[in-house]
Amino acid sequence: MAPPTAVENTPLAAPPGTATPAQNAQQAPTQSQGGQPAQAEPQPVQPPPALQSPVTPQPVQPAPAAPAEPQPVQPPPTLPSPQPAPPVQQQQTGTPDSNATLAGKKGDPSDVDEVQLTAKPVLLFAGQASWDQGFQKLGETIALLRAEADRAGLKVAGRPLSLFVETDDNGFKFEAMLPVDKPAATALANGVRNGQSPVGRALRFVHTAPYDDIDSTYETITAYLEAKNIVVKDAFLEEYVSDLKDAGDPNLEINVYVQPK
Repeated sequence: MAPPTAVENTPLAAPPGTATPAQNAQQAPTQSQGGQPAQAEPQPVQPPPALQSPVTPQPVQPAPAAPAEPQPVQPPPTLPSPQPAPPVQQQQTGTPDSNATLAGKKGDPSDVDEVQLTAKPVLLFAGQASWDQGFQKLGETIALLRAEADRAGLKVAGRPLSLFVETDDNGFKFEAMLPVDKPAATALANGVRNGQSPVGRALRFVHTAPYDDIDSTYETITAYLEAKNIVVKDAFLEEYVSDLKDAGDPNLEINVYVQPK
């Protein structure tokens, strides 16, 4: 006899909505043999947690302050240079001082001052004279300048000056100047014109003696310049602190300015 044909053991598909045995096996509790539920496998005993050391409270630290934004370093303030005070009369009233000198302060006959000359508007007259008539000629010229200032409506703003531009054995050429508050706006007469006083660094020598003795002052000036090896401009400037009325006045005061080259 032939052996029976082997039967294919393909399981039948379960109807819809019916759980399969495998699914039932996953959902049902595991049972041990004999129909008793299987006991859970014992788990190792965990040791109790270690006690924590008591926490010591720490003082609350303030939040760190934001670093200050760096500020630019400011240079130390510069002290202003002292300025010479204006003449008291001019400061109080605002009018020109007819007795103001170019240096702005009184000179010392026993010393030499280094000063800074400031330019001023002047009425100017160019002339010449012999040595014998020099004092008289200078006085007359200054009187002429004062009269011309009055005629032009100008105010005198300083002591009269004479710049000696050329000298020889017979006499000298000069430019007489009278400081005024402003240049003349109208035409000037008698050979007078607008000008400007010398400006810049100068050495001041003071002559306090009769005008006839002024040669001794110029000898002192020459000796001083040679001793100091100072080369100066050829023109000498005289400023008449006193009025030129008497050539023999022992108290006649004249400032003599020489300007280094």
